[in-house]
Amino acid sequence: MVSDGWQHTKLGEFVTLRRGHDLPEPQRKPGNIPVLGSFGITGYHDTATTNGPGVTVGRSGASFGVVSYSRVDFWALNTALYVIDFHANDELFAYYFLKSIDFQRYNSGGAQPSLNRNFIYPIPVKVPPLPEQKAIAQTLSDVDALITECDRLITKKRNTKQGTMQQLLTGKKRLPGFSGEWELKKLGEALKVRHGKSQHDVVNKNGEFPILATGGEIGRAKTYLYDKPSVLIGRKGTIDIPQYMDIPFWTIDTLFYTEILTNAFPKFIFYRFNLIDWYSYNEASGVPSLNAKTIENIEINLPCVEEQKAIAQILSDMDAEIAGLEQKRDKYKAIKQGMMQELLTGKTRLISSY
Repeated sequence: MVSDGWQHTKLGEFVTLRRGHDLPEPQRKPGNIPVLGSFGITGYHDTATTNGPGVTVGRSGASFGVVSYSRVDFWALNTALYVIDFHANDELFAYYFLKSIDFQRYNSGGAQPSLNRNFIYPIPVKVPPLPEQKAIAQTLSDVDALITECDRLITKKRNTKQGTMQQLLTGKKRLPGFSGEWELKKLGEALKVRHGKSQHDVVNKNGEFPILATGGEIGRAKTYLYDKPSVLIGRKGTIDIPQYMDIPFWTIDTLFYTEILTNAFPKFIFYRFNLIDWYSYNEASGVPSLNAKTIENIEINLPCVEEQKAIAQILSDMDAEIAGLEQKRDKYKAIKQGMMQELLTGKTRLISSY
């Protein structure tokens, strides 16, 4: 024991780990026992290998070193290590403590990352007394509860938005104050599809304008290709993720941009693009590809511009609400990360004496 009450020890004396057990899909039986692999729950079974609460650590593959927690009995797969003895330490504290360890530094495999328990047992650790463990675990768990609630609300809002889009963008539900039939038009009557260009001559890391590809911004440019509100869609590769830009931009040749005509509102077109099954218009057997003329020949029902604006405003407001929740969740995550660095190292104390 040291003067602050924390004990210097080794990881292997803090927890004892065991390799998980094989359980191929055909051998799993209907049940409510979670099956934990290298990245958490992978399914369910009718039998457990260990009692909850418990902790697993990804042993191999892409999820090497990922730590998971189960409050209930579970089956630990062979792609994970699981704790069989917490040595009188708090289980939830052990979960957070193990999450704070960079297991990537202890890869004992070659091309395939692998975690060997005997290789990590000698890691030196400093552990607080049980009362402080419980206080730390409860504090971090409270923040996790806030993050989980934010995620729940985000999912709910996204589902609501998706349903609203299906109703409003197709005319199944009309907004108060609007009537009259929507007109069936080809997209080419509402916009013109334009090709992007190579960015090599305009690249400037301090440039004012974003350079866009199918996955979003990839750099900065010293000039722009287009400076009006536009909806963009992949020409090649990722062809099913529309983008919206209302600031000047440059787009490369794998990403189409559009010139929106006066009978259409750009943000409405963006939301409408999100309802199109773009892969049904794929024109290549290899890398997915779209053709400008094919896009312009797609037919949609189009209301008057004022109704388009009203629909787009409702959906934009919903997007803003979702973005606000995402920012709140990300703030909680940053707070939690800082708290883990402080609390799990003893830099900040929750309990000063025992």
